[in-house]
Amino acid sequence: MARLPRLIGRGRALEVLMSADGVNGELAELYGYVNRSLPDDQLDSFVDALARRISSFDKQSLAETKRLVDVSSLPPDAEIAPEWDAFTASAARPAAQARIKALFELGFHAPGEVEDRLGHFVGTLGAITEVPANHA
Repeated sequence: MARLPRLIGRGRALEVLMSADGVNGELAELYGYVNRSLPDDQLDSFVDALARRISSFDKQSLAETKRLVDVSSLPPDAEIAPEWDAFTASAARPAAQARIKALFELGFHAPGEVEDRLGHFVGTLGAITEVPANHA
């Protein structure tokens, strides 16, 4: 949550985070979420050519460039810890646990449609409000 608004802007970050929906490559590129989106049949050759080009440059210059870009674009580590704590607290709540359980029952974490289209399935669960009495 600290990094995404800096990367794609506040409104888009809220859309991505609050909708819990998948973002396809084309939209991710448009939002600035990824550098570029390529068809599968072009990805390997593009990555190989890019890696070869970058690896031909001076290693110290590359490291310094990356460090300076990180300083100006990444949040300080102190901003990450509170967000992680908020996430783990949220995931531990009974309603979240009920949703996670429902996802596992649908096939989450196994090869198949739920894993491939997780954002869709998260959105179809609706508001699970019934929590077993021993979890309330």
